[in-house]
Amino acid sequence: MWTAGRQVSSATAAVAGAAGALLLLLLLVVRQLLKQRRPVGFPPGPAGLPLIGNIHSLASEQPHVYMKKQSQLHGQIFSLDLGGISAIVLNGYDAVKECLVQQSEVFADRPSLPLFKKLTKMGGLLNSKYGRGWTEHRKLAVTSFRIFGYGQKSFECKISEESVIFLEAIDTYKGKPFDLKHLITNAVSNITNLIIFGERFSYEDTEFQHMIEIFSENIELAASASAFLYNAFPWIGALPFGKHQQLFRNAAEVYTFLLRLIQRVSQNRKPQSPRHFIDAYLDEMARNKNDPESTFSMENLIFSVGELIIAGTETTTNVLRWAVLFMALYPNIQGQVHKEIDLVVGPNKTPCLEDKSKMPYTEAVLHEILRFCNVAPLGIFHATSKDTIVRGYSVPQGTTVITNLYSVHFDEKYWSNPEVFCPERFLDSSGQFVKKEALTPFSLGRRHCLGEQLARMEMFLFFTSLLQRFHLHFPNGLVPNLQPKLGMTLQPHPYLICTQSRY
Repeated sequence: MWTAGRQVSSATAAVAGAAGALLLLLLLVVRQLLKQRRPVGFPPGPAGLPLIGNIHSLASEQPHVYMKKQSQLHGQIFSLDLGGISAIVLNGYDAVKECLVQQSEVFADRPSLPLFKKLTKMGGLLNSKYGRGWTEHRKLAVTSFRIFGYGQKSFECKISEESVIFLEAIDTYKGKPFDLKHLITNAVSNITNLIIFGERFSYEDTEFQHMIEIFSENIELAASASAFLYNAFPWIGALPFGKHQQLFRNAAEVYTFLLRLIQRVSQNRKPQSPRHFIDAYLDEMARNKNDPESTFSMENLIFSVGELIIAGTETTTNVLRWAVLFMALYPNIQGQVHKEIDLVVGPNKTPCLEDKSKMPYTEAVLHEILRFCNVAPLGIFHATSKDTIVRGYSVPQGTTVITNLYSVHFDEKYWSNPEVFCPERFLDSSGQFVKKEALTPFSLGRRHCLGEQLARMEMFLFFTSLLQRFHLHFPNGLVPNLQPKLGMTLQPHPYLICTQSRY
């Protein structure tokens, strides 16, 4: 009798436990569904699925293309449900300018997404919240890029010296097919390395190459469906599998490497006599050591260095990879660039920035690559720093804001036949280069890319040096896959190129 009673009691407890778990699950589902209700006055948008909202739609096709299509149905400003995270999407130049420029301070924040919290604790530089921390770090980075970078008269020479090393490395392939990605990545990253660390890294430095590869992998992982799901349901971080776990492991490995690197390059540092960004940052840490509200810390230094390396390497590298691909794809355009380089620079002189104003066609080609290839189609997510009104819609403080720069560059109001690659759209009737207001590859407003000037220097000098020396073509005329490889940036799929010496 006693045994039977105990069994009944255990069974009752098990049923009660199951019922409790079911009730808890039901409450969590109801809570999630309530989170997915659009705020009053919020912009309209496509219907989503229960729990995951529109995440499945973003995973089913290229997110920037999906968002542009939705803007044709719901307007230039519409909303998405990212699994209970309310977001608005800005499409077209007018909408992006209206928010990022005309309400620049309101749209200057970053969303407190679980992924950002996990990776940088909302500190550092690129992902930091709008406030003192961002202001201090942005000011220091801008000053460092100017003092240790493009503000130096000798810095152009350093880029040219790197381009010589880059071209000599290409020469070793003797016209045989090879993938240019490794060499371009090394060359571009070394320019940023000079500013951050005061030194460049050899193309054979396997440890540094491994770090760059991890950075590139994380750029892809951060835009994966797994990352969106982690933002919506951060509890899945307890699961031992998933792409988000690989992203976190990569980040931990990179941070460990960067700490060792920071310690090495800061040896023999003389306070208040900085040689590079690391020294300048450590000076700020020392200067503010008695300020309890200071945001300068070793942890934020590591985050900032990692973000600057990513920003300074990934985008410019992929612009140049697309440029090489398109020159081989359009030999007539490549021929026009060759003619202009031969006319202005010649075969023996090293291209320099002074040549840029005399090379309108080359400038037009680079600008059309920036427009057409959309290396950073969604930029970095913004957030509203306070409640605001946009075109009659109510947007609460803390709303995630996605700027669809792809839609800006394919905005039919500003670009005729935007789906056609046409450098001539940047030339006037007399063949002179013309800037276009709606070209915004570096974004707009307070969070626009601080490395824009440096990136433009690199793109022009590396591109003209490469085309001055080589004719580019695909092996056996085989055209590679032209669809972009998806991630936070759009990069070409791996392809082989042949470089034939022109002299």
